[in-house]
Amino acid sequence: MRKGFLSNILRLSGLAAMLLLVSPAAFAYLDPSTGSMVISAIVGIFASIALALKTYWYKIKGFFKRGRKQNTSPQDSSD
Repeated sequence: MRKGFLSNILRLSGLAAMLLLVSPAAFAYLDPSTGSMVISAIVGIFASIALALKTYWYKIKGFFKRGRKQNTSPQDSSD
C-alpha cells in the first residue's frame, strides 16, 4: 500500500511540473504590495517549518532522556 501511495505522489508531482512548464505567459500587472505579500508568505513558511522542527526535536530529545536513569540521590558535600 505504501509503494502505491508514493508512486501516486510521484505521478502527481510530474503532472504538476509538466503543467507549470507548458503554461502560457500571463501579461498581468503585479504591484509592489504583491511582492511583499509573496516575501512574507515565504518567511511564514520557513518560520512554520522551523517551529515544527524545534517542537519535534524537543519531543524526540525528551523521549530519549526519559529512557536514562536519573541520579536522584543527593550529593553529600560535608567534610
